[in-house]
This record gives sequence, structure tokens and C-alpha cells, in this order.
Amino acid sequence: MIGAALGGAARRAGLTSQTEESTQAIVWSAMGGWRGIVESVLPSLAFVILFTIQPEPLLLSLGVSVGIAAVFTVIRLAQKSPPSAALGGLVAAAAAAGLALWTGRGADNFVPGLITNAVYGTVMIVAALVGWSIIGLAVGFLMGEGTAWRSDRRKRRAFFWLGLAWGALFLVRLAVQLPLYLTDQVTLLGTLKLVMGLPLFAPMVAVTWLVVRALYRRAA
Repeated sequence: MIGAALGGAARRAGLTSQTEESTQAIVWSAMGGWRGIVESVLPSLAFVILFTIQPEPLLLSLGVSVGIAAVFTVIRLAQKSPPSAALGGLVAAAAAAGLALWTGRGADNFVPGLITNAVYGTVMIVAALVGWSIIGLAVGFLMGEGTAWRSDRRKRRAFFWLGLAWGALFLVRLAVQLPLYLTDQVTLLGTLKLVMGLPLFAPMVAVTWLVVRALYRRAA
């Protein structure tokens, strides 16, 4: 996800651009524009609202959430546009809903997200600490230098801190949301998941892009 966003910006804007629009473009691209934002937010938002108003039957709120994701996927397929974002949202929504229906707990609709945060956060931090930052690997691949960045002290240090920052983002989400899951506070959990989603993701993408652009512009 991070690598794809950086690569898209590099192809469109170029590493020599010094305009603010380049940073705005990378953030907007990472979020998928208005369409991507709606596709990623609306299914979860619908579940939270409907569950808060009428928690039983659980199938109602889960069904509407998955149904919205399915509609987005069908629209993308009908328009012959890349369906990856909508398909990803549909698969995630269906898997989460299936788990929640199986256990009968609305909070279990958020289990896949908790697992994702735990895995991503741990991998990001461990990789950075052992000198193989995931951010560095992604950027090195996209910029065509492979792992050569590891011999550049400035790049290695920058990617180390970026890796820690991304890992911390995922683990902070987990630390805030896990207690709510364990205490079955579904509405608050769903609300914080939305608040800690794109609003935190966008600034991190912007900072990452600015650092990468500065590193490679200076090298050029």
C-alpha cells in the first residue's frame, strides 16, 4: 500500500518537483480520491450507525455493510475500472461479517482490523530495528536501486525512523482499540476505527513522500 502510493507519485510527479501539489497528489492517490474514501469508510460507518440504533438482529447491520461493499465492487466492474480497492473492501467486510455472525458478537466484526494492526506494526518495527526497514525496501525497489540504500547512512537513518513511525501508527491503533474490543464497546470501537483510519494515514503518507523526495532529489 505504502509502496504503491509512493511509486504512483514518482511516476506522475517526478522526483525533481518542488511544488506542494506533488505532496497533495500522493496523499490523494493513496486514499483513492473521493471514491476511495467513500468505499473505505461507508461500509464501516453504516455498520456502526445501524448497530448503535438496532443491535439485534446482528445480521441487519452486517448485511448492509457487506451489501454496500458489494455495490461498490459491482459498479467498478461495470465501469471496467480497477476493482482492486472495492474488491479488497468487499473481501475484508465479508470475512469480518462472517466471523461476527459465527460468534454472535458485533465486536468481532473488527477482529481482522485488530490482527492487521498487530501484524503490520510488529513487522514494521522489527524490520526497522534489524536494519531492513519495510519503507526502505519498498522505496529502493520503486526507485530501481534495490537495497543500495543500506550503504547510504542518510537514507538508512531516514528509513529507520519512517519504519518506526509507521509501526507505531499501527500499534497505537491496536492499543486504543483492543481494550474496547475486549469490553465489547462496539459503537466506540467502530467510531475510533474510522477516526484513526484515513485521518492518520494521510499525514503519514505525506511525511513519507516528503522525506523520500528530499532524499532522492539530493542524491540526483
